[in-house]
Amino acid sequence: MADRPTLTTTAGAPVSDNQNSRTAGERGPVLLDDYQLLEKLAHQNRERIPERVVHAKGWGAFGTLKITGDISKYTKAKALQPGTETPLLLRFSTVAGELGAADAERDVRGFALKFYTSEGNWDLVGNNTPVFFVRDPLKFPDFIHTQKRHPRTNMRSTTAMWDFWSLSPESLHQVTILMSDRGLPVAPMYMNGYGSHTYSFWNDAGERVWVKFHFKTQQGHKFYTNAEAETLIGKSRETYQEELFGGIERGEFPKWTVQVQIMTETQAEQTSYNPFDLTKVWPHGEFPPLEIGVMELNRNADNYFAEIEQAAFSPSNVVPGIGHSPDKMLQARVFSYADAHRYRLGTHYEALPVNQPKCPVHNYHKDGQMNFFGQKSGNVDAYYEPNSFSGAVEQPSAKEPPLKLSGDADRYNHRIGNDDYGQVTALFNLFDAGQRSRLFSNIAAAMDGVPGAIIERQLVHFQRVHPEYEAGVRAALKEAHGYEASTISQEEKGVAAE
Repeated sequence: MADRPTLTTTAGAPVSDNQNSRTAGERGPVLLDDYQLLEKLAHQNRERIPERVVHAKGWGAFGTLKITGDISKYTKAKALQPGTETPLLLRFSTVAGELGAADAERDVRGFALKFYTSEGNWDLVGNNTPVFFVRDPLKFPDFIHTQKRHPRTNMRSTTAMWDFWSLSPESLHQVTILMSDRGLPVAPMYMNGYGSHTYSFWNDAGERVWVKFHFKTQQGHKFYTNAEAETLIGKSRETYQEELFGGIERGEFPKWTVQVQIMTETQAEQTSYNPFDLTKVWPHGEFPPLEIGVMELNRNADNYFAEIEQAAFSPSNVVPGIGHSPDKMLQARVFSYADAHRYRLGTHYEALPVNQPKCPVHNYHKDGQMNFFGQKSGNVDAYYEPNSFSGAVEQPSAKEPPLKLSGDADRYNHRIGNDDYGQVTALFNLFDAGQRSRLFSNIAAAMDGVPGAIIERQLVHFQRVHPEYEAGVRAALKEAHGYEASTISQEEKGVAAE
């Protein structure tokens, strides 16, 4: 016992008795001056913080990014130069489920990366899919509402999901991936990751190119069927945590091959699709992925709450040589992610150890809740800028070059005139007979209880992708639920045709 540390209060005073509260006599009431009891109860009441509105259930680990390729002609970012090795944190998550949801649910998976570079933190906040359900941030809150609980029933509503999707043709690409085999990975290490958005690189000469990031699993793709997942959830709701944490503890470190697609500004003006549209991919035949390195996870967190639950990722965190793009969803997330962290974790969330940059930090942010580090300007007298007291100053060499876009940058951003079907058709044509069959049955299962008019509206979209897509889902609906064709009004058909 002599080697064990002494239990203390948060103020450092030794605790003499941690088993019995103080009372007035053997049978008397608890004393108000039992400050140790009051402290324990007060802290227990404050153990929980707001869970993430989206991506609440997650799993994470630490590792490294090692650059083996050479893309120095595209970017000046030090973390992406040949031979560089950068520490990182990767958090996987589901989108819809709350903090206590089961891991093995059919859902999109978040794939959020924090690179602790020598120039500051670089965050890449993506998913395990290269696209998303919507292309405009005005629709994002509404979409997320459909994934959460109905205000009256307090249950998830398949009707709300399919109603929204059937009225939003741009969702077809993501819906098809979600309902395919890859919508239910066995564990985090068996899925790809994507930056999803279009970002940009820029070099010392001020030249910019557009870029998409890909992280290809080296473990291979493994997935569950709906039936397998239902059985699994009955045994454990924490299967992803068990697989990821347990594997790393055993020394089985998962790896991903890191790739980028590069598009010049001139090429971006010539594509038949909007290259900044989050519902679209860049065809690999036109923009072949370049292999640039390997990412490995090799260390579990010592404390899940401190290092994973309090981890905060935001696409606003970029470093010299990496920039954003006219992607509307990305532009909105630059604001909304950091704003969510300030609400959930506090004003100075980036001072928490897991979010701290590994390089020196200097700024003129002042005071606020939980400022435990004082002034960061470099001089206590320099609490404003500009100043004459040797406070931190700007670095013009870090200035990002201006965007060189024609007035065509906003093209195809609206539903009318945008092809929401062509790329989905290309994806559907890649599926073999077994993959198509599972796709049809997964969609049919997800449509159980959805009103016929909404089903028929969605089937119109499937038909426009491929006649076999619509026919397969219709047959699966009949087999699973005895569904027969419902009437749909001309007005509703008009909505579907937009």
